[in-house]
Amino acid sequence: MAAKEQGEKRSVEEGEEPVLSLLDVLEEDDALEDEACAVLGASDAEKCSYPEGYIKRQALYACNTCTPNKEDPAGICLACTYKCHEGHDLFELYTKRNFRCDCGNGKFKQLECKLFPEKEKCNTLNMYNHNFFGLYCTCQRPYPDPEDEVPDEMVQCIVCEDWFHGRHLGEAQPEHIDYQEMVCQICMNRCSFLWAYASHLAIPGIVSISSAEKEYEDIDVNVDDCLVGENSFQGGTNIKTEEQKEEITAHPIKEEDINKPNEASTSTDIKQETSSEEVGHLVKPESSPKTLCKLKEIKIHKLSKCNAATFWPSNWRSKLCSCSDCKKMYKDLDVLFLLDEGDTVQAYENKGKTQQATERRDPLMTALSSMNRVQQVELICEYNDLKTELTDYLKRFAEEGKVVKTEDIQQFFEELRSRKRRRLDGMQYYCS
Repeated sequence: MAAKEQGEKRSVEEGEEPVLSLLDVLEEDDALEDEACAVLGASDAEKCSYPEGYIKRQALYACNTCTPNKEDPAGICLACTYKCHEGHDLFELYTKRNFRCDCGNGKFKQLECKLFPEKEKCNTLNMYNHNFFGLYCTCQRPYPDPEDEVPDEMVQCIVCEDWFHGRHLGEAQPEHIDYQEMVCQICMNRCSFLWAYASHLAIPGIVSISSAEKEYEDIDVNVDDCLVGENSFQGGTNIKTEEQKEEITAHPIKEEDINKPNEASTSTDIKQETSSEEVGHLVKPESSPKTLCKLKEIKIHKLSKCNAATFWPSNWRSKLCSCSDCKKMYKDLDVLFLLDEGDTVQAYENKGKTQQATERRDPLMTALSSMNRVQQVELICEYNDLKTELTDYLKRFAEEGKVVKTEDIQQFFEELRSRKRRRLDGMQYYCS
């Protein structure tokens, strides 16, 4: 290992170009293809998505040529980037939820959509942010940023769908732990009910908490506590102080209490705690069992106030309360999509991969399906011979450390055709 490292260092010192094996190239190509399938696979590359209305999630782009900064923001679908905006300066937005293609509508002064020109002037339900002008994060910078010399990963908030530099999230991303979704610090404070769940469900990151940060008092979390003003962007909570850890240890909330479905509680138990007028929205008609709110069952114990993002595992949405009052709260905060696990980017990517795997048929299998049994056997034999010969041919280059060039591949197939002609010429035919 040491010798290999020294050899690599010498190559770098001598200014030699890095050497990639054919396997490295193929693996990188497969990774790029998988990534493209994940992002684009569930989007149609041939038809404008406008007729489908506000699509749950799709790959989107913004055209800096047609709708530059200081003009109305607009988003276009994948197919329109190919057909209507070829050669334009485009911003890749990855995916956005509940969006309808704007291509050629009233926001475009001199462009008509070639795929579906019959569009309304404006898509009133579309949501836009500075991403549509090629700006991201709280720093309002482009990506990639030619003036930023710090290598950093961009992470998308699943609520506002803006992209953030990892170093601008208020805390570092969890180390050695895979997380599926991130909620930025601004959205955490706008949707402050999430802090109650974060103390028990979120994946801990790494954060430095200053002594100037305040603490929340012990409270019973209920719907009214969670409905804060939408402009309340200061502070938040964090669950990583030693004092808090001790508090949670002393008053643990069992995992099954969070995971369990809303359970019925007897009228006797409710009467012992409070009257029906006090529970209000928790009381159903007398003929129905009483349903408790999951959110109300969670306690927050002296959580430190911190302006930081949170990181969530793959199944966290399923553990959110779905009682009628919580649903109303989600609707008021415009986050009702949190109850839909199909809304996740992961679900979209899986759909794209599945769709591409179905459409991407092996050419060999396609050819075999139109042949009889004898022809199938002959083709399979020819295919296996070709694969074996090509592998052996390329192996020589790998062993000698040579780069495979276009003329080398051409030479291989020319020799292959020459050998095949010699075999055919040497065959004897008999008539019976």
